[in-house]
Amino acid sequence: MADINDDQIIETMTEDGEVVQFRLFDIIEFEEKEYALLLPVEDEDDDDAEIVLMRLVKEEDDYLFETIDDDDEFDRVSEYIESLEEADDEE
Repeated sequence: MADINDDQIIETMTEDGEVVQFRLFDIIEFEEKEYALLLPVEDEDDDDAEIVLMRLVKEEDDYLFETIDDDDEFDRVSEYIESLEEADDEE
């Protein structure tokens, strides 16, 4: 389970039990689902750091960050995000 706090730092656990901290970069809605764009805290000063994309699911008062295991879903969401970036660049 992940926790969203005032600093927008997310702690999530890997399959190996390692706790990883992310800074919440943005939340987007696509195909009636929400997705979080996360930047690993350890890499946030690195200009080449990669953004992590996870599905955001609300359960009662908590938010859960889920890995997107479906390659097709991941590709569709990634393409949508890229189209948003391109639209921003054109403006």
